Formats: sequence, structure tokens, C-alpha cells
Amino acid sequence: MATPGRPARRVWHWALLAFLAWLALAYSMAPRLWTHHGEQPGIKPLPMVTSTLPGLPGDPLDVGLVGTREEIQHAMAAAGWQAGEPDRALLVYAGRLPDLAFETAEQGDTGRRDRVLLWKVLDIGAERRPVWLGAATSDRPDQPGSAVRRLDPDIDAVRDRLIADLDDARALVAVYQVTGLGPTLFGRAGGEHYRSDGEIHVGRLAVRGTPAEGPAILIAPPPVVGLKDRLWRVIGDLAGGN
Repeated sequence: MATPGRPARRVWHWALLAFLAWLALAYSMAPRLWTHHGEQPGIKPLPMVTSTLPGLPGDPLDVGLVGTREEIQHAMAAAGWQAGEPDRALLVYAGRLPDLAFETAEQGDTGRRDRVLLWKVLDIGAERRPVWLGAATSDRPDQPGSAVRRLDPDIDAVRDRLIADLDDARALVAVYQVTGLGPTLFGRAGGEHYRSDGEIHVGRLAVRGTPAEGPAILIAPPPVVGLKDRLWRVIGDLAGGN
């Protein structure tokens, strides 16, 4: 069998080096391209992940709400989410237990239960209103009838359901994105695996609980972020076996 000559080997050598250089550049530069906090710059320096009580990495922050405590409580009730007990949470953010907690009733067919823990992070944000960040997750029985519950790894789906529920209840006037922890397929929260596009979806609540006149205005992220999100959705579906 013929073997590649020296010129051919040299071409492959430089092609390999060029590919490795491109790969390193992509991994180092891409996060800078899709990092954005334009709609809510005050949260840029904040940590984007919670921690467990023993100090291990917990759930990432993936949802935000703009409004007062009373507006949040009114909106979540209108969306069908029940108030939980934040002082019983097993996660802290910046050393604090959640300020608010909400959850849905268990779904009869799967036993799935969505929940969100919220922390007030800014007294006055870009809209001159309080800003809250939260971790939205879902769990379900390990197997039918089991008391052991497991984290659903697709945490973005929970975030999207929460925003959709609030919008259906006409509790939102606008929705936008800011960078959270960043995209990952292999996140670990309290020893369990999750995947996420790394974005925080922020809902701007209607003032004083007055219902919005229609669906929330969707403020599009920068084009490169939209492209990243579409690619990540495909990758996430493949990783999840969908």
C-alpha cells in the first residue's frame, strides 16, 4: 500500500494545526460573542449558580422577574403556581435562602412537579423596579410509585413553561434574555446532571397586577445569541434522546 509522501504529510500536519487553533479560538472567543446583559446590566457581576447547604454547586439561575414581591405573588397565583416554603429549600444563593418559592401540582400521569426558587438581587434594575433571579427545575419519581425523586435534566423546559404560564395569565408585558451560567451539556447540581443553553429568560411583570392587554412583547437577543440558542436546542434534543 502506498504511503503519503512528505509534501502530503506536511499538508495534513498544517491542516491539523489549523483545526486545533480554530477549535481553541472558538472555545475561548465564543462565550465573549454570546455574553450579553444589555437589558439588565446590573446583574452582570452577580454569580449565576446556587449552592447546596453543604456548599456544593446547585441549580443554575435560569429565570428572572421584574416587579415587586406582591406583583410576583399575584402573577404566580394567576398562572396556577402555588406558594411554597422558601425556608425549607435546600439551596442558597450568595449565602441566602430563597425569598420566594413556588411550585405546580404533581402531574397525574408522570408525577412531574415544577418549582422555582427566587431571590431578590436588585432593589432597582434597568426598569426602575426590583429584579429577582431564580432557579426553575422539575423533578419526578425515580420510577412509578417511588418516593425518590430525580431532577429532570432539561431545566430549560421548566423555565420556558414558567414564562409561558405567566404570559398565558396575561401577567407579563415583556420577555427578554440575559446571559446566565452559559451553555452546558454536563452541569451538575447536588450530584445530579442537567443541561442548559445558559440563558436567563426575564419576564417584566404587569404593574400592580393589572392584566396585560395581550401577549408579552418578545425582545429578541443579539443575533449570535439566537443562533447559539437554536444550535443548542438541536444539540440538547440529541443529548436527551428526543
